[in-house]
Amino acid sequence: MNKFQLIIHNIFRFLWNAIFVISYPVMATFGLLFVGLTYIFSALSRFLANLRPDREVQVPKKTDWEELPNTNGLLEAKVFKQIMFGPTCFQLRRKDGVPSVLEDYYFGGKIKFIDEGLLLEKWNTTDPKSLPDFDVCLYDPDRDSLTALTNMKCFDWHLSERNDNQLLFKWFDGTQGGEVNVAL
Repeated sequence: MNKFQLIIHNIFRFLWNAIFVISYPVMATFGLLFVGLTYIFSALSRFLANLRPDREVQVPKKTDWEELPNTNGLLEAKVFKQIMFGPTCFQLRRKDGVPSVLEDYYFGGKIKFIDEGLLLEKWNTTDPKSLPDFDVCLYDPDRDSLTALTNMKCFDWHLSERNDNQLLFKWFDGTQGGEVNVAL
């Protein structure tokens, strides 16, 4: 290094050390204040939490069977699997305790009453990579039979029309839609 570069180097080193010596106490004080305020608010929160009356906390259990709404007390369901960012599949059984074909399969949340029985989504797989893959089935509670009507590859479907023994299902998979006509 020549003499000029050495002088510039010493000036910048002095300025850098001066900035560090001046700013370090400010940064350390801010850190201590932040930690202190956090400790004070935490203690205040614990104190206020102890003042409220104790309440029993009821945690919902995933293993409990619950009556399905809109089934007139016929079916009850238990969550089997929740697909991340997706639908939930259920195990179904009859509420009256009669063994049923429903206990062998997993079903989606869509249930539709028609005169012949209930329309259900019977899942063919619970593997998230293979979904959606399910059959729309007709469950006849009087005969305890499950009849597959059509296979669907999307979750957005509904019963559009009914003419005598014909059901018209409409579906939409996000990019395209269609219709499926099924005879009962």
